[in-house]
Amino acid sequence: MNEHAFLQADREGPSLGLWLGLANPYTAELCATIGFDWVLVDSEHAPNTLQTVVSQLQAIAATPAVPVVRPPTSRPEAIKRYLDIGARTLLLPMIDGPEQAAAAVAATRYPPEGTRGVGSALARASRWGQDTEYLSTANDRTFLIAQIESPQAVASIDDIVAVEGIDAIFIGLSDLAATMGHLGEPTHAGVLAAFRYVAQRAHHAGKPVGTLAGNERLATIAKAAGCQFIAVGTDVGLLTRGGAQLLSAHRTAERPARPAVY
Repeated sequence: MNEHAFLQADREGPSLGLWLGLANPYTAELCATIGFDWVLVDSEHAPNTLQTVVSQLQAIAATPAVPVVRPPTSRPEAIKRYLDIGARTLLLPMIDGPEQAAAAVAATRYPPEGTRGVGSALARASRWGQDTEYLSTANDRTFLIAQIESPQAVASIDDIVAVEGIDAIFIGLSDLAATMGHLGEPTHAGVLAAFRYVAQRAHHAGKPVGTLAGNERLATIAKAAGCQFIAVGTDVGLLTRGGAQLLSAHRTAERPARPAVY
């Protein structure tokens, strides 16, 4: 599997992803078989641990979907543990400037290019030492996406995208709206102006851009801004909306009974 095929520029349209927050390998595998190009396992806001993330990575590995992992922080001590369990594409939360971006990149690289500790013999990433080329190739296998979520990050976007090792940019619209003083208003005109500015500057630097679009309007805006990868929903949303629609259909509609089909 080409880990980064979902970001290729020659696609006919943006690659479509699904956010996974249920912290369960069974539902992760189910969602990954639907046909999404990529799925993101979230450890920042979902109740995930290293053990639940690795079990989801194992489940997703049997599907065509590319797994992306968001660690709870972008600190080196968090990053190295997610790399060791086999995460190759990381979405780094709250990258506000080039210094933070550079430190995060260094945490993903073995010396002398970076500061990652060597524990590959214990790691799923190296197939527990059976991948004899892992240490020499790991630096090149890692793909990093910097998440832009604050006015400071917007102001520093040219310096962030210039950091070697930052491979793509992800704009967190909900947090960007909050940090700009518009909590719960991701479609506020000022927020969308910042969104488009970041996308334009990242594209100018040749870096793919993505976002999470919680509704069709945001997805349309993201596509118009040239986003190459868009999460168009969440597993939680699929369950809650589907459940609500099912319940509403049976509570409010007077329909003749039909034979059950299972």
